[in-house]
Amino acid sequence: MKKLLALLFSIFFLSSPSVFADDISDFSIGGISFGDSLLDYMSEDEILKEIELSISLDEYSYLNEPNKYIEVYLFEKDFPTYDVVSVFIKNNFTNQYLTSNNEKYTILSIWGTVHFIEDFNACIQKQNEVAEVLSNMFPTAKKDEYVRSHRADPSGDSILEAINFQLSTGGNIHTQCKDFEETFRIQQNMAEGLNVAIVSEEIGNWFAN
Repeated sequence: MKKLLALLFSIFFLSSPSVFADDISDFSIGGISFGDSLLDYMSEDEILKEIELSISLDEYSYLNEPNKYIEVYLFEKDFPTYDVVSVFIKNNFTNQYLTSNNEKYTILSIWGTVHFIEDFNACIQKQNEVAEVLSNMFPTAKKDEYVRSHRADPSGDSILEAINFQLSTGGNIHTQCKDFEETFRIQQNMAEGLNVAIVSEEIGNWFAN
């Protein structure tokens, strides 16, 4: 049975850390697990529409290969723990050689977002609570903390503060607080707040490049 990595305002519903394996496949966000097929949650027509929308929004234009993977938002699903849940899959338009639908739509990363609009301090407080739980769950994981300008904002005035845990079996558990410069946030219709994410090594490398 998949373990639940869940954030519900000030309460974390987690099984005993001792029973968790150091493997991202043992976790889920909003009931969605790494390695699932997105077809379990959406029809293929819905997925293709989301791919087209994601490409048109060009949200990751600052990356070297912005359309190599696609972020799909599950707005039609009810996730009481998170304000938004999204997943990353390979871009079918650039992976036509794949013949299996399940292979095409394999979930490679899951992101749960809790909004903290213009309340960065509250976001950081919640992030620290999450990080403390994760530190106890993964005492041998490599912990990486950093603060930098968010690459989506060319002005350099938007901030990303991260506490990430690199698992020995590959992949990461990310916690990130985003604080966009307000004019930029409004113009770009960007949400800000806390992300809790299960990130495969493949997706992590894509973001790093």
